[in-house]
Amino acid sequence: MRAVVAVLLFVTAAHAALWGFFQEKKQAPDFRGILPSVSYAPFEGTAHPDVDNIPTVEKIRDDLRKLSSITRAIRLYSSTGGVELVPPIAAEFGLKVTVGAWIDKNAERNEREIDAAINLARRNSNVIGVVVGNETIYRGEQKPEDLIELIKRVKKSVNVPVTTGEIWNIWRDYPDLAYSVDFIAAHVLPYWEYFTDTQAVDQAVDRYQLLRDQFPGKRVMIAEFGWPSAGYNLRGAFPGSFEQAVVLHNFVSRAEAIGMDYNIVEAIDQPWKFFEGGVGPYWGILNAAREPKFSWTGPIVNPDYWKLATIAVLVGILMSLPILRLARPTVLQALTLSAAANGVGAWAATVFAYWAGHYFVFGSAFALTLGLILLVPLVLIAMARVEEIAAIAFGRKPQRLIVKGAPTVPATIGDNVSFPKVSIHIPAYFEPPEMLKATLDAVARLDYPNFECVVIINNTPDPAFTQPIQDHCRALGERFKFINAEKVQGFKAGALRIAMERTAADAEIIGVIDADYVVGPDWLKDLVPVFADPRVGLVQAPQDHRDADRSLMHYIMNGEYAGFFDIGMVQRNEENAIIVHGTMCLIRRAAMDMAGGWAGDTICEDTDLGLNIIEHGWLTHYTNYRYGHGLLPDTYEAFKKQRHRWAYGGFQIVKKHWRRFLPGASRLTRDQKREFSLGWLNWLGAETLGVVVAILNLIWVPIVAFADIAIPDRILTLPIIAAFVVSLAHFLILYRLRVPVKWGQMLGAMIAAMSVQWTVSRAVAQGLITEHLPFARTSKGGLSRMSIEFQAFWEAVIGVLLLIGAVVLVVTNNSKQIREIYIFAGVLVLESLPFLSAVAIAILESSRINSFKFWHDAGIRTAELIGLRPVALPSVAAPPQPVASEIRSEAS
Repeated sequence: MRAVVAVLLFVTAAHAALWGFFQEKKQAPDFRGILPSVSYAPFEGTAHPDVDNIPTVEKIRDDLRKLSSITRAIRLYSSTGGVELVPPIAAEFGLKVTVGAWIDKNAERNEREIDAAINLARRNSNVIGVVVGNETIYRGEQKPEDLIELIKRVKKSVNVPVTTGEIWNIWRDYPDLAYSVDFIAAHVLPYWEYFTDTQAVDQAVDRYQLLRDQFPGKRVMIAEFGWPSAGYNLRGAFPGSFEQAVVLHNFVSRAEAIGMDYNIVEAIDQPWKFFEGGVGPYWGILNAAREPKFSWTGPIVNPDYWKLATIAVLVGILMSLPILRLARPTVLQALTLSAAANGVGAWAATVFAYWAGHYFVFGSAFALTLGLILLVPLVLIAMARVEEIAAIAFGRKPQRLIVKGAPTVPATIGDNVSFPKVSIHIPAYFEPPEMLKATLDAVARLDYPNFECVVIINNTPDPAFTQPIQDHCRALGERFKFINAEKVQGFKAGALRIAMERTAADAEIIGVIDADYVVGPDWLKDLVPVFADPRVGLVQAPQDHRDADRSLMHYIMNGEYAGFFDIGMVQRNEENAIIVHGTMCLIRRAAMDMAGGWAGDTICEDTDLGLNIIEHGWLTHYTNYRYGHGLLPDTYEAFKKQRHRWAYGGFQIVKKHWRRFLPGASRLTRDQKREFSLGWLNWLGAETLGVVVAILNLIWVPIVAFADIAIPDRILTLPIIAAFVVSLAHFLILYRLRVPVKWGQMLGAMIAAMSVQWTVSRAVAQGLITEHLPFARTSKGGLSRMSIEFQAFWEAVIGVLLLIGAVVLVVTNNSKQIREIYIFAGVLVLESLPFLSAVAIAILESSRINSFKFWHDAGIRTAELIGLRPVALPSVAAPPQPVASEIRSEAS
């Protein structure tokens, strides 16, 4: 434990040191004077001034009191809507004012603005100029000749200089406009012209000189110059607090040196300008709380940097505390987990900085809040997967795993009983007789002297399925009991309850296998001895399959199944929290009775019973040795239906058992509750969350691409990419360490695992709105044919839409090249992969390349073409046995 504590302290110290190392400090020329002019709008909040954002005298006075220590003059953009209050209050603080008249296409409003501006200029001696219109020609709201007439009208009415505010190129292109004003008020905003922050000042000075050269003798003023402190980039123009501070330091220094007349845009952040490309609210040298964003002297630093560092380190420590509860973690294991925890802490600090440093309208606040809410379980899932990576890659070897060949205690339970009786139950429903006969023959070959076998065929009225099995049981001897039950209620659980009624009274252990499973002779001999410990209630062996060579699709499906049994089950077994999966299962009869037996209120009765047994305090054990092999689903449709049943049943179990996870409601330990909760979250939650986020992002695409608003920030998109990378690493690393498959099968298994995301999410959605669905038998054995319907239609629709969305984002972003949009497009591509995986398998199933014979023949042909001997490939499977062609459902 001391070593673990030392590791946590080391990682925490390293995390803090990294914050210190990466603290950004920039140098720029000091400015100790007073700015000649800044743009001022007396509004606050996110409401638009044209609607309900009317400033008060008190607020204006507070603002101008602060600004009087920063600037000698202010520039206004309107003369109505409360702005007319500014000039007389500015006079109280000795501030000069350049009055503005807002001009657009509304002639009536234009008249009000011009009259108000004229009156302000006449009545206030501190007014030093009037600006008639702001970028009016650039916006196409007035023709140059019409604007000139308005300017002439104002000039006749006031005794101060009159001009209009326009982008520098408007002045260059319309010389008549320049000759009609008293001075040129040019806007030079390098950000909007895609210049970098290092080019911004040179560009402003260059445009200033260009206008002076074009209009010699004319007064030229840079009436707007600034740089945003937040928002999104435009090509190489990146906003930011450091960039803003450095640009303004350098600009003011250059402007003062060459005697430039200038105005900084703007004095105070304006949150209501959220419609101006994401950067609109962030041009102020003061934030919306009227606090300086940077100092004009000394090195430029983030004043909140160490607050953020403290948050990051504290969250990292908090997330690292569960490591102390792990049983004997290794140093590398603790190091990996603590590093991941501190990574989450750094992200949390980034989220806090973003939340504190941005302004939100309802829509953007809702989108960010929803995104963060969805990211919380995503982060938990990623952390759980990192924990599993650390445990398997760097932790200690499993301690509770039953290993084939390891010494076991004698097979005794009770006094003078050397081999406790086992009753093996095999439920069947429209199963192919030859397949079921093979299962019974394997049971007959068991190397164990004291067992019986109860075969129950339920709700199968066709004698073609029942009579051969009855005859075969009679031939195998008195150990084999045959039951043909009609009108059984409760799905598979109902059949197993009937089997319990026919079970020998002296049977102490109940074994359950599926109708397609061929068990090995050592199954009972090796595993029954575990029940010598009277605390053991259940022993589970893994599923495996003997027909993986049927096709390439079956080959990768078998690899996908193996991951759960060689990775997840082994780890859960360490906490006595395994998932019971029905076949290859041995259950103590007393434990089953205590748990209430087989319940028919879920379609995953096996998992339900297993959890019940654990909740009553029994021990469970697991072995990953394959003691039996069954058959894979015949088709991709059957594979998906089976996964849907498991997911729907799993969600039923969550709804049924969640109250037993409350304190004192059961005998579950804290670790068991954690394993089951994280297991459900990691499977049902992750798949559902993936679909929900993908669909929400798809809806978001037109808003980003065409409305140019609500671009998802990196704090929302990068964690999705990070979670995908963690999931990918989790799959590849753990498969290489635990699952004995080749690289090709492993990659195929990964595609198969991703392909059921939509299926699982549909099951969860149905579980939310329904209580029961019919039990669907999984078609196995080989004769069931593929449906004529394409088995990944909706996956294809969503996957293609996600790809189209990514393309639309990239194309529409070509001119601006906003980095967040490219990241968002990349997220859409990643989110499309599970859906396209389903499409790929559905296409593979019906193509020639699904057959091993195709690859076998192709290998021979290739070898012949290049003159080499053919390479041995997997042999072609024997023709399958006939089975029922339809998957039938049994109503509860």
